[in-house]
Amino acid sequence: MTAYDTQALDELRRWQHEMQRAPGLWNRATSGVQRKINSYIPEKVHASVTAVIKQMTRAVLEGSNFTASAPLLEGSLEDRETRVRTTVDRYRKTAAVEGGITGAGGFLLGLADFPLLLSIKLKMLFEIAALYGFSGEDYRERLYLLHVFQLAFSSDAHRADVYQKMQHWHERTATLPGSIDDFDWRRFQQEYRDYIDLAKLAQLLPVIGAPVGVIVNNNLLKKLGITAMNAYRMRWFERPALIDASQP
Repeated sequence: MTAYDTQALDELRRWQHEMQRAPGLWNRATSGVQRKINSYIPEKVHASVTAVIKQMTRAVLEGSNFTASAPLLEGSLEDRETRVRTTVDRYRKTAAVEGGITGAGGFLLGLADFPLLLSIKLKMLFEIAALYGFSGEDYRERLYLLHVFQLAFSSDAHRADVYQKMQHWHERTATLPGSIDDFDWRRFQQEYRDYIDLAKLAQLLPVIGAPVGVIVNNNLLKKLGITAMNAYRMRWFERPALIDASQP
């Protein structure tokens, strides 16, 4: 194991501890505020956002609208993560520009940011998966990708549950359902929508919408990038164990 691998493994272990942390007082208080704010949002806005998330989620699982890059078959972890960081930085800039434009356009254009930002996030995850050597054409890998997404944008309580499902993914793939209808996309969209509401609602406000859109979108992509790197590090460091287990 190289010095870089050792450092990455240490970072992974700290991240894993964070993923299993019990919900704190601040998290519970924030969730209450979110529910209160949600009660003031027109139902047609909720319905619109929910419909978009549902459609995008099904598109990922069905393999439509998202073209998967060819998996990178050779390269050290350090080489791969150098490319991953470059990819994340590129998508962060794209998301920031998109957030600034839609934020400056008022309420209706601000609403358009939801599907645009969701698409940017998912495309970034497909590229990251490929850089770690996993094929986005595989339904099981697409499902893992959505678990990564949930891990980044969920409440503390739900995050811990998702994390448990992602451990030893190579063992879970043997029992994964073959139908997209078995994926709990309702919980997925609810957690995602609730997570981003507090930050994204300010983007719909006059005057401050544009700067808020730039900052929030940039930070959301940064968070997703960090989550994805560690989620795929879990898979990476499971590989030696798989190789050893296959030896006579």
